[in-house]
Amino acid sequence: MFDNLSEKLEGALKSVAGQGRITELNIASTMREIRRALLDADVNFQVAKDFTDRVKEKALGSDVLTSVSPGQQLVKIVYDELVHFLGGEQQDIHLASRPPTVILVAGLQGSGKTTFSGKLAKYFKSQGRSPMLVAADVYRPAAVDQLRMLSEQVGVPVFTLEEGGQVVQDPVRIAREAVSEARKQVRDMVIIDTAGRLHVDERMMAEVSDIRAAVEPNEILFVVDAMTGQDAVNTAVEFNRQLDFDGVVLTKLDGDTRGGAALSIRRVVDKPIKFASTGEKLDALTPFYPERMAQRILGMGDVVSFVEKAQEQFDEKQAEKLRGRIRSESFDLNDFLDQLGRLKKMGSLTDLVGMMPGVGSKLKDVDIDDDAFVHVEAIIQSMTEEERSNPDLINGSRRRRIARGSGVEVRDVNQLLKQFRDMKKMMKTMTKMMGKGRSLDLSSLMGRIN
Repeated sequence: MFDNLSEKLEGALKSVAGQGRITELNIASTMREIRRALLDADVNFQVAKDFTDRVKEKALGSDVLTSVSPGQQLVKIVYDELVHFLGGEQQDIHLASRPPTVILVAGLQGSGKTTFSGKLAKYFKSQGRSPMLVAADVYRPAAVDQLRMLSEQVGVPVFTLEEGGQVVQDPVRIAREAVSEARKQVRDMVIIDTAGRLHVDERMMAEVSDIRAAVEPNEILFVVDAMTGQDAVNTAVEFNRQLDFDGVVLTKLDGDTRGGAALSIRRVVDKPIKFASTGEKLDALTPFYPERMAQRILGMGDVVSFVEKAQEQFDEKQAEKLRGRIRSESFDLNDFLDQLGRLKKMGSLTDLVGMMPGVGSKLKDVDIDDDAFVHVEAIIQSMTEEERSNPDLINGSRRRRIARGSGVEVRDVNQLLKQFRDMKKMMKTMTKMMGKGRSLDLSSLMGRIN
């Protein structure tokens, strides 16, 4: 899912990537493209407008860090707002102070409630809990049989109520007696699968309200088919008005969906998304993490972590000082060693390359040796202070001494010095191209590798 939205968002963000700074003009153009991409994904109009307004406000009020490009900074802002609109932090199920915890599952017909109930039972069982499923859908043909089959696969009991060989047709009574039976069996989790209903069906909506009143659930989960887009949001609003549910479950996130429900529903009904279902298998259920969903929607490398790591390691004043040394051609091997140390603190080189938009995907199968830094550091540290400050002093005899001191071959020393000279020229050229508005350091240089 999200492929089309991700592609359009990536295209919109690229328009700023090559700019020297964020301006009202380029941000306005980018926000129009982002708003169009969101609307095409069936995101609620007001949600799309609020989203782009917030991104624009933050982008124009943001001091772009000198260690990252304006495009990367804008990606970080868009990411932060996506996380905010999706709920901020992952929300857990409210557990009862005295077992059992009762979870009421409600939603439209065909939204995947019964399958979700089975998945939820397996999820809690894997956490060491003892759930019980409750077959409270007495209307759909074979609904009880489906839940029985799921319960067998999961390995948990399912509660059904029969009299005289016939299934009792009173969902309220079934739910109430199921909770009592769970207490007798010392079950600490009761998951009640209710019948699908339309929000315009007053009788069915009244029935699920009666079930809620009878069992006083700790959690009411509204299950919604993510493929229904904006219709899912409208339905959620009405269900929330009548049930005041506690959380949302998005099913069929593996389908060909535009993502509008995922982006809109949290903002419109002001209730957290608690679970996401991404397949038919019973283990295809995960707690909903807004930050992970935001990364999926962006469809890029984890530039967010890259920006945060750069923020931790690269100080703007130091970067400004470094830019001055590059422009004055006084950048030396001491500066290079310092930048190398900061880059190492950001983490694995393989991971860092994987975070870079447009780079990680191209190099995903390339094995990058983090130990390469060790030899470079050893060579530089085997030099005298004078040699680090003025590499041109390093003649043949000095190179042999440095090679012996660092445990490498002379050709390795030669290669490092050549690479340093080439990099120094490149950094000076790039600094001139970017002008005085930005600084440059090793992280931003790596970010431009293509």
